[in-house]
Amino acid sequence: MKPSVLRIAGFGFRREATIKSLGQALDQLIDQYGSVYKYGAVYKYGLINRLAAARSMLPLVEELGRLRNIEVIAVADAELSTVATLTHSTHSLQARGTGSVAEAVALLAAGPNARLVGPRIISADRQATAALALGFARKLPVLDNTALKIASKYSFTPRKLRFFVDFCLV
Repeated sequence: MKPSVLRIAGFGFRREATIKSLGQALDQLIDQYGSVYKYGAVYKYGLINRLAAARSMLPLVEELGRLRNIEVIAVADAELSTVATLTHSTHSLQARGTGSVAEAVALLAAGPNARLVGPRIISADRQATAALALGFARKLPVLDNTALKIASKYSFTPRKLRFFVDFCLV
């Protein structure tokens, strides 16, 4: 079964950030790391499969996702400090325990063996950052009703659900 490439844009931002800050960071990320060229036209947002944010920062990114018609993934705040990032912001280290919230979120959302395309991008107003991570999505086995009941009974984080599927059902 051939895996498909996931292109996840992760976001980090200050409380003062606006939807304009996030949109500008996303546009800059796309400009920096390329666009998809098909049939004589450039599809800018074809580069990004999903947007991602820490659960505590989700509402603003969800708004951007609605505006751009891109699905949004939430990442557990507690997992941010478990990820090694390319860049290191003193503010991010103190506030969130990671060198870059955007890079950590992108890597976590893209899954195991994900990698960053490059360092985070900082918006023009310096209120938001965005990072692009590549991951591989493999098709999961179909869950039968018993497995679905077990999974829905417990509040699985994405990482725990992956463990459940990988080790308990396969």
